[in-house]
Amino acid sequence: MANPGWTHIESPFHTGELAIQARFGAQERMDRQARRVVRDYLPEQHQQFFAQLSYLIVGTVDTAGNLWASILVGEPGFLSSPNQHTLRVIAQPLFGDPLATTLAEGIDIGLLGIELHTRRRNRLNGTITAIHADSFDVHVGQSFGNCPQYIQARMFELVESDSTVPTVHHFTTLDAAERAIITAADTFFIATAYQDESAGAARGVDVSHRGGKPGFVRIDDDGTLTVPDFAGNCHFNTFGNLELNPHSGLLFVDFDSGNVLYITGTAEVIWEGTDVINYDGAERLFRFRPVRGYRIEGSLPLRWTNPQFSPYLERMGSWY
Repeated sequence: MANPGWTHIESPFHTGELAIQARFGAQERMDRQARRVVRDYLPEQHQQFFAQLSYLIVGTVDTAGNLWASILVGEPGFLSSPNQHTLRVIAQPLFGDPLATTLAEGIDIGLLGIELHTRRRNRLNGTITAIHADSFDVHVGQSFGNCPQYIQARMFELVESDSTVPTVHHFTTLDAAERAIITAADTFFIATAYQDESAGAARGVDVSHRGGKPGFVRIDDDGTLTVPDFAGNCHFNTFGNLELNPHSGLLFVDFDSGNVLYITGTAEVIWEGTDVINYDGAERLFRFRPVRGYRIEGSLPLRWTNPQFSPYLERMGSWY
């Protein structure tokens, strides 16, 4: 059975995404492609994919307009589809995760279903329509797959949680522990949202994967993070949001220990210049300015194996 794509007259992209696509002469091509692959429902293949996952990346906005990227965990089946327009999430936020305070009926939410070990990923952007005692429902706004580029393959296992209460460290500047996680990272996740000009609020939340060789996230002297952006699918979902709204949230996972780093702040895109040239293989950069965050020790009941690095990184430089 055929899965129709985007059937709406309006573009699947908002003004920020369209502006960047136009800048690179890709707007017409991206419109044709997106109308084939972006849908306002979950095709059966995506329903099956989400149902087999044990973790889910989530993007939300708090009441002050700050973006947060989070992670939810459960046994396979904790994600299900009562119908093709709904994803049900049967999970509670991890201890210390800002998601515990941002979840609310009616909010926009971004979801990324990703299997690191298979390099498969599907994005879902939508709205929370109901919150139950142990779950919440998301109405699908857009659903689409992403290519496997820059994903480091690593297998995972669920581990039994002990009785130890996780430790929460709140910070406004990056100390040694946060810096160690960031500089060793080969993977992180970023949540963004565009600005609704009529309402003045953040809408259309999206959460995305970013990967590179260890050291690809540079901590500058003033505490900002500089990150290379490589050739991608030209949708510019993340950068299109940043074109309209600089607020963003980053999630770093320590794959060995299960510690988690949540950071909210603002970001800008660096399109050209010496800094871009010095990042071998980068087409552009984005610069993130942390405002505050949380480092949670012992909250994530997942552990991963050592990575098999993406073959797409072979042509990139090393940035340690």
